[in-house]
Amino acid sequence: MNKKGLIGVQMSTIAPAKMPSFDAYEVMAKLTDIGFYCAEISQVPMTKENVLGFKKAIDNLGFNISSLTASIDPMFPGMPGEYLSNSEDYKKYLEDAKTLNCDMFRIGMMPMGAIGKVVKCIDFAKRAEEYALKLKEDGIDLYYHNHHIEFLKMEGKYLLDIIRENAPHLGFELDTHWIHRGGENPVEFIKKYSGSVRLLHLKDYKIANVEMPDMTAPDGMQKFVTAFFDKSVRFAELGAGSLPIKECIEEGLKGGAEYFLIEQDDCYGRDPFDSLKDSRDHLISLGYKDWF
Repeated sequence: MNKKGLIGVQMSTIAPAKMPSFDAYEVMAKLTDIGFYCAEISQVPMTKENVLGFKKAIDNLGFNISSLTASIDPMFPGMPGEYLSNSEDYKKYLEDAKTLNCDMFRIGMMPMGAIGKVVKCIDFAKRAEEYALKLKEDGIDLYYHNHHIEFLKMEGKYLLDIIRENAPHLGFELDTHWIHRGGENPVEFIKKYSGSVRLLHLKDYKIANVEMPDMTAPDGMQKFVTAFFDKSVRFAELGAGSLPIKECIEEGLKGGAEYFLIEQDDCYGRDPFDSLKDSRDHLISLGYKDWF
């Protein structure tokens, strides 16, 4: 039998459209209706009700929770939330992971104050290493998810590589769209990080048609420039963009990735479930039907 991974959904694709009345079990049931049985949890309030809803989906629907989102410290100083640096929050994270039979946490992004500052980036990485070791003792692996900002080069190195050098026990959740947007070939970069990636985000990249404004209007040129530079690059359903999704999956699998999570940061007015179904259909067309 050929080695295979498990394809799932990053809940940030759905959660914002469901707030403030997110019902975990209802959402999971709808995902199974379109053929998904795995999810990574992000942007979902981990209330008692939602945790029990996810647990019910595991027990009743055969769902699998790949990973939970966790933060070490606030994104901005004083920002409310649950943090690993708080002992009570740390305990709750572990309880949620046990309830949901999950052994991975993922950090969505480094604190804003560390971006573009080598010393603070290194400080963040060392702090992540500290928690990666601490969590390992509790049976949890810690991963870091990239955007494009980690491909900012400082002192000749990408911020992402600086994090990797200073946090050897931290894994990485690489994102195909953001790698490309950061200026790298996603297939080659996934290969570079081989052995460090159990989670891979599948997300396509496309250039949208930009509507031409009335160029005779006083602000016509400014509107065009804004649309051309700010709105032409889009997140896309798998197969609707330009990325070599199959090659990314195969390189990820070769390098140890187990979970392949579809994420679309913006569906541009479409029902996110419709977008997810399109992505699923494309992956089936590529030969991954038995990965769901």
